[in-house]
Amino acid sequence: MVEWTDFERATIQDLFSKIDYDVVGPAALSRCLIVYPWTQRYFGSFGDLSTDNAIFSNPKVAKHGVVALTGLKMALDNMDNIKNTYSALSVLHSEKLHVDPDNFRLLCDCLTIVVAGKMGRKCTPEMQAAWQKYLCVVVSALGRQYH
Repeated sequence: MVEWTDFERATIQDLFSKIDYDVVGPAALSRCLIVYPWTQRYFGSFGDLSTDNAIFSNPKVAKHGVVALTGLKMALDNMDNIKNTYSALSVLHSEKLHVDPDNFRLLCDCLTIVVAGKMGRKCTPEMQAAWQKYLCVVVSALGRQYH
């Protein structure tokens, strides 16, 4: 079980309260699909992903970015039980969708970049450390079924 300090809990909750899901989610997923083009293989039903502009303007990418961010918030609501919170999603991504679990980390890295870019200088190293810890726990929980 992960131990969370009061600072980490407060920081992660504060960061989430400032995130515009309709902007940050699509931006993070779009960035992931562009920077790591092999991740596009899981989104074959999304239509044209052949150019950066096609990805940024794709409504299915935008919608799934919001879904991913909404799913990430589930961990916030269950910080003391993240592994069990994500057990069904881990099974889904592992057994049905066959998603390489490293892609969770790649998406979280892109999310960190987008969030930090939106926050600017307000994103301190201590805040980023708490955020990274949170994302690492989520990635581990999502990858649990694979182990």
